[in-house]
Amino acid sequence: MSAHFRHIAALGSSFAAGPGIEPLADRAAGRSARNYPHLLAERLDAELTDLTVSGATTETVLDVPQRRMKREFPPQLRGLPAHADLVTITVGGNDLNYAGSMFALGIAGRISSYAWVRPLSRVLPGPQVPNPTPDSVEGAAANLTRVVDAAHGRAPRARILLVDYLTVIGPDTRQSREAPLDEASVDGLRRLGDQVSRVFEIAASRSGAELVRMGERSRGHALGSADPWVTGLPDRLRRLRTLAPFHPNAAGMRAVADAVAEHLEA
Repeated sequence: MSAHFRHIAALGSSFAAGPGIEPLADRAAGRSARNYPHLLAERLDAELTDLTVSGATTETVLDVPQRRMKREFPPQLRGLPAHADLVTITVGGNDLNYAGSMFALGIAGRISSYAWVRPLSRVLPGPQVPNPTPDSVEGAAANLTRVVDAAHGRAPRARILLVDYLTVIGPDTRQSREAPLDEASVDGLRRLGDQVSRVFEIAASRSGAELVRMGERSRGHALGSADPWVTGLPDRLRRLRTLAPFHPNAAGMRAVADAVAEHLEA
């Protein structure tokens, strides 16, 4: 390893926190003890302050408290240690309703396949793929840039990495039991994933933060691929109590940790 890191701090949403991956480190936060920040800290033999919370937005990282499962989490940046020497940041997807829209469309698609629901699905409007405006993308990128700047302010000696979201809907994704999405939804969600990656590119160019391009790296490991790094909708919807569909799986978290470590070695 070209550089030694003593203390890692992780900021972010569910694509960093790892909901559904056992064992959980904090159930209310939807935070796994085997998410990529934990795996990276083990690999680098470093201490870890994991501040990630599922459902986080750039605002709840910056300055807005987040309420989840009857707990209130303070803005994540408040917990960033001044002595951290490596900060990873994976947030912004929820600003564009990335995971939430996949979940809503997947549930709607699965339910509409039930015979007794079909007549209703023809007359009732279902969820739509978000179509963020340029202003929405710009707003998310501006806030992500603010996150980087604030992290530099709180941990001035830290190396800061923006770690992009894994691709969920990729070139091999087709309508299936785990991805019950019509062709238009698949195309729209694929574009939405590209917009999330664009948010990271803009923020990296403006802030000077380093960028780990996980969206690009994981494109061949999306749903429908031979080796997916993400989960789809479980066969039985009752399993939603323990699984997080359309999120990184254990292999995906290992892949992110590997990519970050390789980036640091380069």
